[in-house]
Amino acid sequence: MAMADAARWVEARVRRAGVRRKASASWLPAPTGFTGYGSTSRARVVGRVLMADPDAPAPSSRLQRGYRQFLTTPVPDIPVTVSLGARTVHTRTDDQGYVVALIADHGCQPGWHDALLRVPLCARPARAPVCVIADDVTHGVISDIDDTIMVTQLPRALLAAWNSWVLRATNRRPVDGMAEFLRAARGPGEPVFYVSTGAWNTYGMLHDFMLRHGFPTGPMLLTDWGPTPTALFRSGPEHKRVQLRNLLIDFPRITWTLVGDDGQHDPMIYSNLVAEHPGRVKLVALRELTAPQHLLAHGTASTMEQPGDYRGVPAIHGADGHELLARLRGLGC
Repeated sequence: MAMADAARWVEARVRRAGVRRKASASWLPAPTGFTGYGSTSRARVVGRVLMADPDAPAPSSRLQRGYRQFLTTPVPDIPVTVSLGARTVHTRTDDQGYVVALIADHGCQPGWHDALLRVPLCARPARAPVCVIADDVTHGVISDIDDTIMVTQLPRALLAAWNSWVLRATNRRPVDGMAEFLRAARGPGEPVFYVSTGAWNTYGMLHDFMLRHGFPTGPMLLTDWGPTPTALFRSGPEHKRVQLRNLLIDFPRITWTLVGDDGQHDPMIYSNLVAEHPGRVKLVALRELTAPQHLLAHGTASTMEQPGDYRGVPAIHGADGHELLARLRGLGC
């Protein structure tokens, strides 16, 4: 048995034992909603089902330490009813307790709407915000999170553990000026998507962080940190590539401004996207890390890769959002 298969087998055994243990303590499956998105014809609703103590008060993601976000017991293969607008669909959770429902002909107008997720034995449905994008929108923004809008110093193991597991959400620091830059980079009615290799467990913390620091509201596309059929850990760059391509497919009329940093793989990922999909990227904006920040992020004092080749697409660079905004205005945008 391959190591990845063994890890998945152990994870499944632990998960099933956790569900039985929590059920014997009178805990019940409870849905939670994440941000989804879609067009006026089809929408993507995302959520998860976890075991929850029905008598416990709802925890505050702002005040709890990060490690508590990961102390969860997902419920696999449980029926979930998902309602959005005029449509209701029935589905089941996957092995990690996640549910992704594609709902066609929902009848919702452009703007934010709440989908409702219901599971057996839980009287209270969960709300999952869904951003419906108008058919005539032709520009949007896609932004990285870690070290682009929030100081995380990932993926160095000890710093990652400290930032993700120990710090409270209220201790997380935004990158200076990035909220203003993102607000300026999009026009009225244009969407902002946040793509990160962070786990869905951190969704509540990230949502509170963005609200507190004035970032424009937008769907978050996160991932799961568990083992895959071929590896012990999911590939962060591959997750980003898949999510970017999905957005290009889902919204064929939209050209994108891509926002990231030069501390990891963003230049390579954005360069490849420009080459593979000519005419679909309007602008690339990269935050430049300092030498100490590079050292903390990946162990060397310079960028990991060569500068991106964006094939004539304008690219701007800056140490923070203030510098990027000045360069954006210099382009006349």
